[in-house]
Amino acid sequence: MEDDQAADEISYSISPLVTPGGFALSDSEKAEALVDNLETQFQPVTDPSVPAVIEMVDVALRSYFLSPASEPQLTTPDEVHAAIRGLKVSKAPGPNGIPNRALKHLPKREVSFLSHVFNAVLRTHHFPQAWKHARVISILKPGKDPALPSSYRPISYWTRLVNYLKRSY
Repeated sequence: MEDDQAADEISYSISPLVTPGGFALSDSEKAEALVDNLETQFQPVTDPSVPAVIEMVDVALRSYFLSPASEPQLTTPDEVHAAIRGLKVSKAPGPNGIPNRALKHLPKREVSFLSHVFNAVLRTHHFPQAWKHARVISILKPGKDPALPSSYRPISYWTRLVNYLKRSY
């Protein structure tokens, strides 16, 4: 339990950020500045500029919703084992704190259990709430001014096996 808490408390140092209201110095002020910057970048489009594209999307959505749902392609223990073998041990653990090195040492029985869990998710179309969380950090873009929030890009650390399931979904 303490190791999990320690992993969650790892901080990444970002220099002070210039915001419209001044400087963001504390971690919470920096986080707010980064969030505000992302929100301004990803606003919904209220005036579609290409009606033909909008119509094409509408047609595709109608077709999708009118077609019967297909059975999901289920995964096998061998496929899960292959996905685990493909994990890089140098990658940071996701929010669960389980390193890839530990996943590579799972016994066959647990790998089989994981495939049953993944197949249950695929059959029920229910992605567990706990798997919808990621650790998000901001990475400075190369050659950009570290004082500007727009100089950072967010990346998400997911649980590695959830990445595998997302590809199957």
